[in-house]
Amino acid sequence: MLYYLFEYLEKQFQFPGASLFGFLTFRAALAMIFALLFSTIYGKKIISFLSRKQMGETIRDLGLEGQKEKAGTPTMGGIIIILATLIPVLLLAKLSNIYIILLIVTTIWMGIIGFIDDYLKKFKNDKDGLKGRFKILGQVGLGIIVGSTLFFHQDVTMKEKLPIEQQRALLVENPDIAPSKLFAAEMKSTKTTIPFVKGNEIEYAKLITWISPDLEKYAWIIFILVTIFIIAAVSNGANLTDGIDGLAAGTSAIIVLTLGIFAWVSGNIIFSEYLNIMYIPRVEEITIYIAAFVGALIGFLWYNTYPAQVFMGDTGSLTIGGIIAVIAIAVRKEWLIPVLCGIFLAENLSVVIQVSWFKYTKKKYGEGRRIFKMSPLHHHYQKSGYHESKIVTRFWIVGILLAILSIVTLKIR
Repeated sequence: MLYYLFEYLEKQFQFPGASLFGFLTFRAALAMIFALLFSTIYGKKIISFLSRKQMGETIRDLGLEGQKEKAGTPTMGGIIIILATLIPVLLLAKLSNIYIILLIVTTIWMGIIGFIDDYLKKFKNDKDGLKGRFKILGQVGLGIIVGSTLFFHQDVTMKEKLPIEQQRALLVENPDIAPSKLFAAEMKSTKTTIPFVKGNEIEYAKLITWISPDLEKYAWIIFILVTIFIIAAVSNGANLTDGIDGLAAGTSAIIVLTLGIFAWVSGNIIFSEYLNIMYIPRVEEITIYIAAFVGALIGFLWYNTYPAQVFMGDTGSLTIGGIIAVIAIAVRKEWLIPVLCGIFLAENLSVVIQVSWFKYTKKKYGEGRRIFKMSPLHHHYQKSGYHESKIVTRFWIVGILLAILSIVTLKIR
């Protein structure tokens, strides 16, 4: 809203300083500051409100050190993250941008699913909360909305660089030619980026056109199915990671900040040309959302680091995972998720491996056996005697290493 106000003031009255709001970096910096201030200042009031409403966490006895002390800590703190993200975005982003619209829808959609889950656990005395099938149904619904929009919407396009011969000819003719002239016209495409591969782009349509070229018209089905899978996997991974103080919020901040770099360079034609990566018009506006989201996560950590004064609950963890998934798909870096979101992947796999091995050994030997002392993975380290602050810090370090590796993939092919 402020963006449109200052745009009007600049055009009509040449209001001093109004032109600053035309700069992406300025709006992104403001968004992060607003989100950080909101989550730290108003976060305390929201925590007090949750406490008055008796939204304390009910802790199951898993035999973990320090577990009983956490009973009664307010949950549903994801509300802080959601509000601290959406308010700066509504103030500073271009609300007509299709990517911003999708991320707002994702935030509200996943936030509602998580809120219902937390509400059922607390007020309906249902320890399982929202049934798994309803969570999956919600994730599938969001995947259909996001996948359909990204595939069919006219503003979701990309630009490819002209053939090398044509680029050379243009550079010979004009050595100072603008980078934008080295790209072809905007076009609809389902191309995405594959890391660590020389020709690091793949067209989703090719997953079925090898069977028959006539199947290209069904590429939208493949794209939507992939979108659904990614949203479900990442949101569940974030949910599993939210098990000890500060782990999910800190890890997610690292992931989202990295995606912000990808969004900025992918939406900037000069950097796209320099790095020889896919140029995606209008995707740079996601940087505003990402800046607000990072600010909200860091501000939330003020109250969520050990010993936590508030837990994000499924309201926060499912929302965080959904947002990360949609951003990755929008900037066409979804195949980088196993690396960038390696912490989420490890947490997911630890549960799958533990449950699968337990069922297999119970069927074969008559008693279930375990690979980990407890899953998800962070509980295994707790059971091994590590303090949760040390576990969180080391997971953050691993997350930073994975983020650096992800950024390096821009040039490693």
